[in-house]
Amino acid sequence: MKSSPVLSLGRHLASAWPVSSRREWLVTNGLGGYAAGTVAGANTRRYHGLLIASIKPPTERVLLLASIQLVCCYLGERYELGSNEFADGTISPTGYIHIESFDLQEGIPTWQYAVAGALLQKQIFMMPDGNTTWIGLRLLRGSAPVELELTPLCTYRDYHGHSRGVQPFQVESNADTCTVRAFDGAVPLKLQLEKSRFIQAPDCYWNFLHRAEAERGLDSVEDLFIPGRFEVRLQPMDHVDFSATVESDLGESAGNVVRALTLKARAVVSGLPHTAPPWIQQLAVAADQFIVRRGAADSVGVSIIAGYPWFTDWGRDAMIALPGLTSSLDRHELAAQVLRTFASFVDHGMLPNRFPDQGESPEYNTVDATLWLFHALQCHLDASADLSLGIELLPTLVAIIRAHVDGTRHGIRVDMRDGLLQSGEPGTQLTWMDAKVGDWVVTPRWGKAVEINALWLNALHVTAELARRAGDMSAAHECQALLLHAGTSFSRFWNAEKGCLYDVIDVGGGSQRDDSVRPNQIFAVSLPHCALSPDKSRAIVDTCANTLLTTYGLRSLSPMDGAYAPKYEGDPWHRDGAYHQGTVWSWLLGPFALAHFRVYGDAALAQSYLQPIAHHLLDACIGTVSEIFDGAPPHQARGCFAQAWSVGEVLRAWIELERKMPVRRAAQ
Repeated sequence: MKSSPVLSLGRHLASAWPVSSRREWLVTNGLGGYAAGTVAGANTRRYHGLLIASIKPPTERVLLLASIQLVCCYLGERYELGSNEFADGTISPTGYIHIESFDLQEGIPTWQYAVAGALLQKQIFMMPDGNTTWIGLRLLRGSAPVELELTPLCTYRDYHGHSRGVQPFQVESNADTCTVRAFDGAVPLKLQLEKSRFIQAPDCYWNFLHRAEAERGLDSVEDLFIPGRFEVRLQPMDHVDFSATVESDLGESAGNVVRALTLKARAVVSGLPHTAPPWIQQLAVAADQFIVRRGAADSVGVSIIAGYPWFTDWGRDAMIALPGLTSSLDRHELAAQVLRTFASFVDHGMLPNRFPDQGESPEYNTVDATLWLFHALQCHLDASADLSLGIELLPTLVAIIRAHVDGTRHGIRVDMRDGLLQSGEPGTQLTWMDAKVGDWVVTPRWGKAVEINALWLNALHVTAELARRAGDMSAAHECQALLLHAGTSFSRFWNAEKGCLYDVIDVGGGSQRDDSVRPNQIFAVSLPHCALSPDKSRAIVDTCANTLLTTYGLRSLSPMDGAYAPKYEGDPWHRDGAYHQGTVWSWLLGPFALAHFRVYGDAALAQSYLQPIAHHLLDACIGTVSEIFDGAPPHQARGCFAQAWSVGEVLRAWIELERKMPVRRAAQ
């Protein structure tokens, strides 16, 4: 089975604070829980920690173990290997200076610390389907044993919050184990280091700074609780494993978990074309981080986390990301499970926009999530060559089409005068450009939005073809008639003056047209069903390339527009105001590359637009793709450091384009 690639930072990067405190890592458990931090070891976000458990998968995330302070005693010298930043600007300890290297091996973050002649390896990984984090420690070389001290820094809070002032935790310990409970009724945190002894010594550390939160204009200081410390002695080539869990039983050993994770990473990579370069192989490994269980184990569904560290599962993001994360990698049963899960939530012809963090009822405030379901299903049917799921879901698809014709929530309804889909009402934001600051809807897009109608045409085409193949000719004729009407009217989006498509027509239910140059028009060319002539399709691709394209994605608004915001930074008001006003979205690279191939027919050229993501994998969160980037150079990564649709769409586009390469390349 093919090994997945190794991403590596050498000492010149890993031990330099400005670099290693900005580079992040992520491991996940398939429940919505995760562990994340910086290469330097300091937590720079409220969302960093070694165990963020998902109590009600994939939601109700609770941070229990913030970090471990690791000390190595070797030949009479004491080396502090951890790092913290405090509110007064102090960085203490400065353990990052001892980092020899940082690697991502089969998706597992791996550090090597050099202290004198000794070399200590640390790995962090999580138990699949369990709220358990493991830290593996191995002495790779040394002329004498080392004494290790591990001091846990604990809390008990929602992952969106901060803990200030430490409540009296309850601590129980014996031999190599410590159990910490924040309060009666709280989920207990069990800490264990094999071959060690635990010394109970309760204490508090105050005023840890989360620098990234300060940069975002949010509260940024936290206090943490110390229950005591673990002490263990390691001989050269010996290893020990530390565990932090809220589970009643650890289940597998750490060694078995590592082997299972390695095999899983290699299995995912095996679904790629054999020509896939290392960076695409790494994206395939990263794809698995977003697949999660939804609901209790006895009534399990499968969903997709929109992004780490702060998103849960969103309908729109899941449907956009699904093909690249599953179908393109030949993970057909997984794709079918996700599609069934979301189809079960269809209500009044709509898919939920999101599932709230605390398990409240789903929110049905999106027009495009439902339409992306049709595209995700078609990708699954094409990749699997199995029509059974399509036939199973056909009644749901037809019901969705009819609900949109009749009208459903938020003014979503087909205008029977032109067959196009209109949506919106005052104060709403229903498309993916859905930023809202208080009562200010930054990009309202109330009317007939261009990508919504491109998706509508595609949904009608998918349903008509599926109904025909299933023998439901009544539904096939119904959808075909709607498609013909809407397809003819789609020419209303053509903006002859600018040589591209209007972003929204019939704005606010009137006759105005929004001629903002945005990337939404690219879907009219990239989706399988295209209602445009070749020359207009080419003009759209050229407009996006010459006006919106950057190294890492497409800008959400032309830089020549007066509302253009070149950077996504500052407090929530400024950030949300810039979110779709020029900020670069990496997921749009996939549709752009596919649209480029459609009009120019050069798969290698189209694929070249995806190549810069290879360099990004060593920036921001190592091994994955960020949500957004600044519109202005150098296009700094922003937003979620790991985004499902960013990974999924780059993967999907690369794989589709690779399969369109000349046969001679595949044989090389």
